[in-house]
Amino acid sequence: MRTAEIKRNTAETQIELSLNLDGKGNGRIDTGCGFLNHMLTLFAKHGRFDLDVKCNGDTDVDYHHTVEDIGIALGSAFAEALADKKGIIRYGNIILPMDEALILSAVDISGRAYLGYDLGQLNAKVGDFDTELVEEFWFGFVRNAGVTLHIKKLDGTNTHHIIEGAFKSVARSLKTAVAIDGEFADEIPSTKGVL
Repeated sequence: MRTAEIKRNTAETQIELSLNLDGKGNGRIDTGCGFLNHMLTLFAKHGRFDLDVKCNGDTDVDYHHTVEDIGIALGSAFAEALADKKGIIRYGNIILPMDEALILSAVDISGRAYLGYDLGQLNAKVGDFDTELVEEFWFGFVRNAGVTLHIKKLDGTNTHHIIEGAFKSVARSLKTAVAIDGEFADEIPSTKGVL
């Protein structure tokens, strides 16, 4: 089974995270931030990943460390669960509508960290959540997962729907990319022989 368990303890956060890439979309999420709980729950559901996250963070200051460190832990879990990446499809992409918002995401499980991020001008907050932290989350994720990820808003003005569409579309793109290609199940999908 392609699973991982990550524990990340810093002076700012204590995180326990488990991931099953071949799950059913079950999520038990408790980050101390309601909006992030919602985004990770739908990420698990739309990617069909089983994801458990428990975080105690310095949310009395703000959500920055919690959001960034969960992105780091989730990226680390993807890297660990994929191991040598043998047999994966490697690439995934989708254009996803979320009501009036339209989001493109594309991923390459390349072993190289890159984030192309353009969700346009967002409102500064959704509830008490600072929307600039969405980019920090995905930076933490790509750096630790070793993936190239592009997320771009194609249309829309509703900040909540844009961010929700981004989490859903990345989940769907990742699900495609990490799926096992039965015809090439014993091969690394690269001419280099490694990813």
